[in-house]
Amino acid sequence: MGVDRGAESDESSVAAAVACLARDRAPAVLLVGGTEFGRTVAPRIAALLGTGLTADCTALEIDPTSHLLHQIRPAFGGDVLARVICPRHRPQMATVRPGVFKAVPAPHAQPPEVTRFSSGVGPDARLRSLERRRLGLCAPGLEDADIIVAGGMGLGSAGGFHLVERLAESLGGAVACSRAVVEAGWAPPEWQVGQTGVCVSPRLYVALGISGAVQHCVGMQGSDFIVAINEDPSARMLQVADVGIVGRVEEVVPELIRAIEGGALGGGRPETVCRA
Repeated sequence: MGVDRGAESDESSVAAAVACLARDRAPAVLLVGGTEFGRTVAPRIAALLGTGLTADCTALEIDPTSHLLHQIRPAFGGDVLARVICPRHRPQMATVRPGVFKAVPAPHAQPPEVTRFSSGVGPDARLRSLERRRLGLCAPGLEDADIIVAGGMGLGSAGGFHLVERLAESLGGAVACSRAVVEAGWAPPEWQVGQTGVCVSPRLYVALGISGAVQHCVGMQGSDFIVAINEDPSARMLQVADVGIVGRVEEVVPELIRAIEGGALGGGRPETVCRA
């Protein structure tokens, strides 16, 4: 379902229009993108429809028996994954953060049928547009990066981030970090990957000194290929990764950079944990 916001529309009128459409079509599930606008309008829609809303889901599943939507999101500071259901009210509503799911072409997809629906809801008469400005395009962020190199507390100090930046430069990728690093003041919040940061799905994700807390993993679980380097052999990130290297970041990364810049790395997809 798409919504034509129009030049003068606001969150209240959009929510009223979507709620009107939902009452008319009675969908079982209504999903909203977890963008700035989506997070503002989704609770209004849920309130108008008298239903529940689960925010910032990292996974969605349909129960094959009950046909209920299982809305999965981190809880208790990201330590556990909670499953939320809405058995008594419809539609079942959830917001999903950008970058959590990849857009996958549907096999034998037919052109979608577009049906226009007029709700009769107009813009709020109390609001009036005074000025329009084009702010220009921002540089691509982590959500658009094909390669990401992220650093964690295993780097030892803020100075350890020079290895993250050097490896990212060698790979032509972007720099990211864990929540603990931001809280320690080692990196800016814009670099944070995780439930309380940015959700990403690059082709390659390299985790340096990141333990693998749930709230971080849900933010990068859509990555095509994950490489983890950590001196703690019990780190959860090593189990999540496609390739895990047990070793000190300051010893492994310089060797890795030399191999990349020297063209010594070959193809293949090793599945075992390497020990440095």
